[in-house]
Amino acid sequence: MTEDKNDDFWVFAYGSLMWRPGFGYLESRQARLAGLHRSLCVYSWVHRGTEQRPGLVLGLDRGGTCLGLGFRVCGRERQNVIAYLREREQVTNVYQEHWRIIRLDDGTRAVALTYVVNRGHPQYAGKLDTERQIAMIAGANGKSGANPDYVISTAQRLQELGIRDRRLFQISDQLHKR
Repeated sequence: MTEDKNDDFWVFAYGSLMWRPGFGYLESRQARLAGLHRSLCVYSWVHRGTEQRPGLVLGLDRGGTCLGLGFRVCGRERQNVIAYLREREQVTNVYQEHWRIIRLDDGTRAVALTYVVNRGHPQYAGKLDTERQIAMIAGANGKSGANPDYVISTAQRLQELGIRDRRLFQISDQLHKR
């Protein structure tokens, strides 16, 4: 990262940060991240499940592209926001902190902080079939609440933004019916 520590910076959100960022920001814009995609590929042992009854949460995994939100954060808040994100996202170190180039909705590029799944971590679930994902999510709860609420809230936010995620919408619809 070559930018001055006092410059505003961007955070790329693809899951719960889109609907509950937990930090102040100057603006939010739709953004695209190339080379990674949104996937329910992380066993949640803390926020949406436990080690005994894991839930599933989203991670950025290899391949494809991901549409999400970019949050522009005031440079004066850099240390506080990064500390907050590390506490929230790196509880078990299943996510690795990365600075990646995103393309904002007006076509401009920006460098953004984001969290990418660590495929070598024991919480990496990989690609599970839809029925298994639904079964895991349906009964899982953690310190941040019920796992179905997380999936449904993320799907709702994506729909509000006009971002399509067919698989996540399908899982959310099934969870709604339970």
